[in-house]
Amino acid sequence: WLSALLSIVSAHATHRDGAYLNRFGPAPAGSDHSHDNDDFDASLELEAAIKAYQMNYRLKPTGVLDKETVDQMMVPQMRLPRHRQLHTVQLASGMMTKKSSGSLRTFFLNRPKWPLSQTNLRFAFLPNVPNSARQPVFNAFGQWDAGYVTNLRQADLTVAFYRGDHSDGSRFNGPGRVLAHAFAPINGRMHFDATENWSRDPTPDTFHLETVAVHEIGHLLGLGHSQVREAVMFSGISTGVNKLLHPDDREDVRVLYS
Repeated sequence: WLSALLSIVSAHATHRDGAYLNRFGPAPAGSDHSHDNDDFDASLELEAAIKAYQMNYRLKPTGVLDKETVDQMMVPQMRLPRHRQLHTVQLASGMMTKKSSGSLRTFFLNRPKWPLSQTNLRFAFLPNVPNSARQPVFNAFGQWDAGYVTNLRQADLTVAFYRGDHSDGSRFNGPGRVLAHAFAPINGRMHFDATENWSRDPTPDTFHLETVAVHEIGHLLGLGHSQVREAVMFSGISTGVNKLLHPDDREDVRVLYS
């Protein structure tokens, strides 16, 4: 959601007419303020994108980049990898269902999941995973009840830490932005940004590794992002936050595998 919204904002910010900038801030000196059809359509597209973002995060759908919306945009994200076959969370009819709470549950395109023959998933650490990170990630897998193996050739799921570009099409971009990402079934890869300030216990200036790992494992299992802020599958997380699996998370994985 955020990347799509920012791409639209960027496109409109470079539009030669000042109509969009007039609405959200001062127009550049000398800009033409005529409202032709292209400008009107562009303004509607931007407003629709902002409203969609606000509704996804259960904010008031004003269509304006107000303080609450901007604050949410600044929260570090746990993203889905940029891979057309693996990362797209489909919001079209048939790929999302409404929960009793009124929020939406989302899955990956075509709802991929692990086959029944692989219900006992096994995970392993790549050599680049710091020793200090292994126990928190191990604990996170424990919340989802996955088994552990030391032989990578036997592992269904793998854990790795990388910096910047690491040849999977979804480069990391430095501290405080995209914290980690994981691929949909049955790819099994989960990557963390090695430049982030991780911790085993949440502090005001560190990210709780176990919480982020629990979130990413949800993607490995086939879950999209949740609109429930208390859920571990909510897409944003701040420093100092510690979450455990929420009933919303458990219900979504039950629905996917039922």
